[in-house]
Amino acid sequence: VPVGEDQKQHLELARDIAQKFNNDFAREDAPVFTLPEPIIPAGAARIMSLRDGSAKMSKSDPSDNSRINLTDDADLMMQKIRKAKTDAEPLPSETAGLEGRAEARNLVALYATFANISVDDVLGQYGGQGFGSFKPALGELLVEQLAPITSRYNALKDDDVALDAILNQGAAKARELAAPTLEAAYQALGLCR
Repeated sequence: VPVGEDQKQHLELARDIAQKFNNDFAREDAPVFTLPEPIIPAGAARIMSLRDGSAKMSKSDPSDNSRINLTDDADLMMQKIRKAKTDAEPLPSETAGLEGRAEARNLVALYATFANISVDDVLGQYGGQGFGSFKPALGELLVEQLAPITSRYNALKDDDVALDAILNQGAAKARELAAPTLEAAYQALGLCR
């Protein structure tokens, strides 16, 4: 299951529950539940707060300026990036220069992630420049990359018929995929349906 580092403990709980069920009710050669394994992509970007580069970006943060919401319009995204916390130093030309600069490292990592390039490539392009020129470029990149998501959200948010159809389709697919496992669990518990 692809997860972030901060969701790993939830997957471990699911694994423990599946293992307990299998040990107590299933035959050793025919477990009912597959034990989930976390897949944490190496080098996956951890997106940090725009107000504190050492804290994770979170929708539960009381400050809306700490994050980019997928529902933010272009102007609001640009404003949040302009207001993102930084320091007075220009961007370094090498990754080592980001040490001890959590906010700078965060904004560079955001750019690298959304541009699908390495941090070194970002620093090669913007090294020596101040945040006055980097932040607008980052804001424009975010707006460009997130626009299709925002557009799709806005098109669907008030279309109850389409949303209900999507939910019903997903529920039907989930029922179909889960049916064999649910039946095996009933059988293992001695419950006949």
